[in-house]
Amino acid sequence: MATRTITLGSAVSSPEASCWRSSVIALLLAVSIAGYFWVDSRYPSLLKKYHSGTHVKVVGAITFDAVYAVDRSMPLAQRVWRTTVNWLHANEIGMTFGFLFGPAALALLATFPKRRTGNVYFNSLLGALGGMPLAVCANCVVPIGRGLYASGMATESVLAAMFSSPSLNVVVLAMVFSLFSVQVAALKIVTTLILIFLVAPLIGKRQAAAISGVTCPISVAPCATWGEAFILTAKSYAKSFWYVFRVGAPLMLLAAVLGALVAEAVPQQGLTAPVTLAGIAVVAVVGTFLPVPMAFDVVIAYIAMSRGVSLPYVVVILCTLGIYSVYSFAVIGKAISWRTAVATFAAVALLGTAAGIVAMGLH
Repeated sequence: MATRTITLGSAVSSPEASCWRSSVIALLLAVSIAGYFWVDSRYPSLLKKYHSGTHVKVVGAITFDAVYAVDRSMPLAQRVWRTTVNWLHANEIGMTFGFLFGPAALALLATFPKRRTGNVYFNSLLGALGGMPLAVCANCVVPIGRGLYASGMATESVLAAMFSSPSLNVVVLAMVFSLFSVQVAALKIVTTLILIFLVAPLIGKRQAAAISGVTCPISVAPCATWGEAFILTAKSYAKSFWYVFRVGAPLMLLAAVLGALVAEAVPQQGLTAPVTLAGIAVVAVVGTFLPVPMAFDVVIAYIAMSRGVSLPYVVVILCTLGIYSVYSFAVIGKAISWRTAVATFAAVALLGTAAGIVAMGLH
């Protein structure tokens, strides 16, 4: 594979030129953005779903709520349009957080002399620890992942953060254990940990061999005063925002349409059919593709189980839906490589299929 270099402005300057005042201001910016969204929407929304327990409801095909009602008797085009609008509305706050925090993370990490270690497993651990508290879904974490990768973080760190944010958040884990048996919850956690500590490092190793380096899209210059540091950070953030937004926003709209199309075109009656290996594989692929909100996988899997859907299908939904999506696929392909995007998609689908096969024994 040819060497891929991310460019937007001048390359990052040497570590010695990094300005600690810029680091402080960028850190305050990132913490302020995260703190506002965590307190105002992210965690209150998750806690509301957790406290709803078995009474939590789903209205849309790939959303908890709906602006427009969608009925199966409507023409497919009308259903896809309405579901697309519902998805964009449901992800409005989360995407706003992602598009604001991703550039802040890029502006902050650009001031650090080192953003990765020589150990792919430790890099994955760092990414997972950073992703767990983010409290954003597999879609809203994508702009953040693009910012992290552009800063020079290792591929495995970026993937681990994107896996852990929707799946290993403490509130989501509490929901999983409160709604499902220990065995089913364990399958969910094990598949996620395999993605973080086996799949991500393997992909990271291959990516490191194929790519010689990533040039940070913003530059860091020394500054003697707080005023200079503030101006520098503001410019860095503006550049970072455009770098993340110019690719993430168009692909977000495309993902909304494609997700709505698949959600409305695939017959839901298939989940009531007898369990087969082919059926498990199809559910895994569809689950990996669909872009859904935070904790939607947990809720929809529980609703499916309560309505009599066979346990293997329930487990596949729980282990594939919400950890990856067509939006993740598109942005990873654009930012890192299409081979990485395909490999990650295949890994999530295969692990979901394996979890479904294991669940056949439990069933």
